Formats: sequence, C-alpha cells, structure tokens
Amino acid sequence: MVDRFTLLRRKEVINICDGCRLGYVGDVEIRIPEGSVKGIVVFGPCRFFGLFGRGEDFYIPWECIQRFGDDIILIDKPFQRREGGGERKHRRWS
Repeated sequence: MVDRFTLLRRKEVINICDGCRLGYVGDVEIRIPEGSVKGIVVFGPCRFFGLFGRGEDFYIPWECIQRFGDDIILIDKPFQRREGGGERKHRRWS
C-alpha cells in the first residue's frame, strides 16, 4: 500500500474498462474526522500547451481503485468528472 502522497502523485491512473490513460494523481480527498480516504483526483489534460488552462478534473472514488502498481493505478469502473467545470476550488471542511 502507498504510505505517502508524494508516491501517489508519481502514479499514472489507467481505466481498465476501456484502457484510457486518465493522467497522474493530483489530489486526494480525505475525510478528516475518520482519517479515511474517499477518492483521488486526476487533473484534466492541458489545453493548447497549457496556455488555456486545463480540462475537467476526474474524480475516482476509492472503491473504484482495483490495484496499485509500481508506477500505475488501475481503476475498474467508469469515472465521473469533478464538479466545477475545471475550476479548482478549495473546500471548507466542516
């Protein structure tokens, strides 16, 4: 199992349903009081060499993650795009 977030960020996420390469882990959603991981976020692809921002982010629930490899993470279910249309918002934890 992965013990540090920096190790997760180096892993590429691949959907085994269709073989699509989603990108690299950009963020992790954690439930603070319980200390449990809810999912991972893969930032969307760069648009036109990064000049026009990024595409929509992908949110992958933790239960969709099938395997951790040395350099990849395999997911086995369809993913959903993160709410907010590509904007990165800081969430307040209450």
